[in-house]
Amino acid sequence: MDKLDIVEQMNKQRIIDARKQKDGDVFQEVIDFKPGDILDVSLRVVEGTKERIQHFRGVVIARSGGNAPNATFTIRKISNGIGVERIFLLYSSNLQNIEMIRKGNVRRSKLYYLRGMSERKIKQKLA
Repeated sequence: MDKLDIVEQMNKQRIIDARKQKDGDVFQEVIDFKPGDILDVSLRVVEGTKERIQHFRGVVIARSGGNAPNATFTIRKISNGIGVERIFLLYSSNLQNIEMIRKGNVRRSKLYYLRGMSERKIKQKLA
């Protein structure tokens, strides 16, 4: 184990500790997921002085950075016939929960080809 791995682990632990402090009793570890999985991400949204939880449910089309502190993942959903993509930081303090809805069975690590497909064809591809 070299020095970079040790520093990366320390940064990751610091981020997890900050999330534990902010979440309190509802803290959950980050689950293991891959592209093709369908996730429901609970995100904290602050509007003025109020804080609420917003859910974003869709297909993971990309994941980058491995398990590093700056790792990201991209989720795509279709809302009212329009495709919406959102990039999340894996260890963000604004994420409250990541819930696995369904496991996908795909052979690629980046599913950018789903951008041009209809919702029905996407379901066929992921089955």
